[in-house]
Amino acid sequence: MERIMIEQLKEHVGREVTICGWVHVLRNQGKIKFIIIRDITGLIQVVVLKDKTAAFAVTGSLSGESVVKVTGMVKAEKQAPGGYEIQADTIEVLSTATPELPIQVAEKTGNEAELPLRLDWRWIDLRKPEKALIFKVWTVMEQVFRNYCIAHGYIEIHSPKTVVTSTESGSELFAVKYFDRTAYLAQSPQLYKQMAMAAGFEKVFEVGPAFRADPSSTSRHATEFTMYDVEMSFIESHNDLMAEEEQIMTAVLTAVKEKYGAEIKKYYGVDVVVPLVPFPRLTLAETKSILAGMGIPNERGEDLSPEEERGISQYVQEKYGHEFVFIHDWPASVRAFYSMKLESDPKLTRSFDLLYKGLEITSGAQREHRYDRLKQQIEDKGLTVEPFESYLNFFKYGCPPHGGFAPGPSRILMSLFNISNIREVSYIYRGMNRLTP
Repeated sequence: MERIMIEQLKEHVGREVTICGWVHVLRNQGKIKFIIIRDITGLIQVVVLKDKTAAFAVTGSLSGESVVKVTGMVKAEKQAPGGYEIQADTIEVLSTATPELPIQVAEKTGNEAELPLRLDWRWIDLRKPEKALIFKVWTVMEQVFRNYCIAHGYIEIHSPKTVVTSTESGSELFAVKYFDRTAYLAQSPQLYKQMAMAAGFEKVFEVGPAFRADPSSTSRHATEFTMYDVEMSFIESHNDLMAEEEQIMTAVLTAVKEKYGAEIKKYYGVDVVVPLVPFPRLTLAETKSILAGMGIPNERGEDLSPEEERGISQYVQEKYGHEFVFIHDWPASVRAFYSMKLESDPKLTRSFDLLYKGLEITSGAQREHRYDRLKQQIEDKGLTVEPFESYLNFFKYGCPPHGGFAPGPSRILMSLFNISNIREVSYIYRGMNRLTP
């Protein structure tokens, strides 16, 4: 008999079906046994009566998280979880789980094992419906991002992840042996996105890994993570980029709310809010002034600390009722060498960050596309020009004004679910002290 997914059972009331899944909970009430079975689509109660001799006998040796195949009749039952149940005719054990689990699956969030232990046993931790939900949402988010880009004329690229030099300063690089020389794992596809602009692609996007040899172990950093990258030509300023990202984020959250809004509310107590366009925009100077008025100390000088990011987001939420805010016109001292400077004030750049509920999820900027100025900006940063000669060649033979941005899906999910630690939204987390599983 063909397997039916649990979420489809309501369409099969009064019919015999076969389901497969994990033993989520097992309850023994003498002549009746109840098993909650879980598959990726949901949970269902299975009733095993004593007169079903073989099935009843199987339940006597069942352990939690064993994998089973159940065949039986679907019935509507108001008292059952979800309003339906299966009266089992047969139960086949496909895989037996060792009775003593290293971490529990059926426990409620808040009563879980400590995070490091759960990360050690990540594949078991991910069996929990609320954990799997994060990656269902990620799937929708990525599909919408890709569909938006394709529908709006972007070309997808896949840039190399082994590079000869840094995209920024040369720090935070993982060195790898590359035959008879040293290469590095790419921090971002930035230089290759710009090469695509010089190639005349005009609009490109990429979904791919990035690597940062960041020695910190904060709740918002990882050494390996996924990035969504966008680059577009013939822009007037970074305002065009901010307007484009507004459209992408609105499309993403509209789709997530429609498909998973109810489950996100059920498991995390979060209402998914589709943002109004345009998003609030503040210069960094305005932001620092507002924060000073709120009594939040300036600990990062021309940058923003996590406390400042939370503070300005709180201000924007209270004043504008908005979960997003763009912070733009950052000083050149804290931005990459390729950020275009403002004509009115060369100390500032046409760059921005996007904050979502107090967390930076994106950095972006208009790039400097003029060869002489770009070369000078490399030197002004105290970098050696020679390693960037191949990159500088992109701009010798005609390159349009362009810019881009790079949303971080992990951070978007952290804000969306109100989860404070990036480890919880990483399928398999990589950090300074973690290389397994």
